[in-house]
Amino acid sequence: MLVSKSDGQYLHFSQYFNAPLVVNPANTGFNPDYDFRIGGNYRSQFANLGSPYNTMSIWGDTKLLEDRFENGWLGLGGSVLKDVAGSGSLSTTTATATIAYHQMLGYNSLLSGGFGLGYTNKRIDLTKLNFDNQWNGEFFDVAVPSNEPFVTNNLSFLDLQVGLNYAYFASEDLYINAGVSIMHLNQPRESFFNTASSNYQIERRYTTFFNVNFKVQDLWIVNPNIYVSKMGAAWETVLGLNANRDLGENGAQQLIVGMYYRLNDALIPMFGYQVNDLRFTINYDATISTLGNLNGTRGAYELSIIKTGVFPTRSSSAIRCPTVRF
Repeated sequence: MLVSKSDGQYLHFSQYFNAPLVVNPANTGFNPDYDFRIGGNYRSQFANLGSPYNTMSIWGDTKLLEDRFENGWLGLGGSVLKDVAGSGSLSTTTATATIAYHQMLGYNSLLSGGFGLGYTNKRIDLTKLNFDNQWNGEFFDVAVPSNEPFVTNNLSFLDLQVGLNYAYFASEDLYINAGVSIMHLNQPRESFFNTASSNYQIERRYTTFFNVNFKVQDLWIVNPNIYVSKMGAAWETVLGLNANRDLGENGAQQLIVGMYYRLNDALIPMFGYQVNDLRFTINYDATISTLGNLNGTRGAYELSIIKTGVFPTRSSSAIRCPTVRF
């Protein structure tokens, strides 16, 4: 969402917990119950303020070498994130490969460290933009040169990220997890202008999250959680909870409900359904900030789909972390 310099947040999802590789590379292969995950996310916002902002991603990860390390394993994953924003059709596409190592500490703790390498391409359609010196007193005349110091409408850069993750499995009915990550570790240059006018480097993004899972009467698994991200002067804080209700036996079918709050911005109700290893969730961001005066409290909607699975050739000695399940 950045053309030159901005203090706004970078790309994000309200369902950050359903886009784990976007949040922290240490989440790669962090699958207590499964061998692999494949997911997709779609977000559309501000459609009634002109040109909408659309963000989408696909991602996947898997566990590797569980039989090569003592109580540990590797996680390997990848994601593609695309965003199209604004009247200039500013398009951002990022492909990222992530790797993480997970080590059990005793029988109840798990420590993970991850690294990611991304390649980002950004494009903008300058023919769709108007500039102040093109105003002739009556209308914007696109035939008049903009005299803006653009040198390209297409740029690319490498982007590095690191993260840590810690999990504590207190019992079969209680699980605690927290993590921290740093995105844009190398602070790549990002500007369509010449270096004399703008040599803007993307500021590092620091993110932390904390969540708890606990079971209630063998019918509900409740998950309160909080996510905090800082990039430059901009902060994003999302807190709330979601809960899974067992509709059958052993969690084969589950109803998902949740409510979140993005600080000073939006209320976010969420609903979903899980059948076996396939989960669908949808949320709606209802604006409660002053922006609601312009968009009628209509903010964004978001969809998430995740498929998990176990390899048929899974070894009987493969590590199965304790976690909360039906």
